[in-house]
Amino acid sequence: MAFVGKKDTGLKTVVKGFLTGGTQAAITYPTEFVKTQLQLQSKSNPEFNGIIDCFKKTISKHGIGGCYVGAPVRIIGAGFQQMFRWGAYTNLAGLARDPNTGKLSPVMTTLCGLGAGITEAVCAVTPVETLKTRVTDDQRRGTGNYKGTGDALVKIFKSEGPMGLYRGAFPTILKQGTNQAVRMPLQVQLMGLITLGDTTKNQNPLYNGGAGFLAGCGSVLLTQPQDCVKSRMQGEAAKQLYSGTVDCAMKMMRNEGPAAFFAGSIPRMVQVGMTSGLSFALFPVISKLLNKVM
Repeated sequence: MAFVGKKDTGLKTVVKGFLTGGTQAAITYPTEFVKTQLQLQSKSNPEFNGIIDCFKKTISKHGIGGCYVGAPVRIIGAGFQQMFRWGAYTNLAGLARDPNTGKLSPVMTTLCGLGAGITEAVCAVTPVETLKTRVTDDQRRGTGNYKGTGDALVKIFKSEGPMGLYRGAFPTILKQGTNQAVRMPLQVQLMGLITLGDTTKNQNPLYNGGAGFLAGCGSVLLTQPQDCVKSRMQGEAAKQLYSGTVDCAMKMMRNEGPAAFFAGSIPRMVQVGMTSGLSFALFPVISKLLNKVM
């Protein structure tokens, strides 16, 4: 990242990542909720006609709070997610920089992004996404299995053990690894184009946010199929419907066609663009503030 220097390593970047993730998740959660609902519904008999219809029906049935079902775990989880992402990226970048120039090559930026994506997928994203998806799917089906996120966590642990939180782990790791491997170098390149190479603007949150938004949208094009399979694998009925990730993907293709792998792509592009833009905008701001007290 243009705003990440060779001194940005250690515990401080981990704290910065946690604060960045929690803040952006609280702002953007409703779009994440709608994306998941559109992915979980049947394509042959859809419950919602689109983003606005999903918002309307959810608010009509459950109130505005219905759009924040599963939000607490997502907000806390996003904090941990970006804690692992930025912690892994900055510390890997510290090892991969050219010892003479202190710069990170495009290839190393990609590999550090890949490492950061895998780290966040294993340590935070998979269990958090499983909880969020199970709770929102339960609300959509009206099965009433869970009273909330905490209740879902306890019941999943009791009935399925810790591995119950790691449904869809493989597509999640694939998605997050690809996400960051694409997003990190793309943000750097876009930042260079937006600022016309003016390094004095590297810490500017508006420029970083704009480049981050475009990089987030770009990464969606490559990771949407994995995200759709992940959501299906993490749904309430996944154990009865699919024997594994490959079986899930094959059944989606056979029963619903290629379009099933791009369900919810528009709200996800909006959501990922927003979260990515906010993340890249917030990190240097929080970093500057935290440097004054740490």
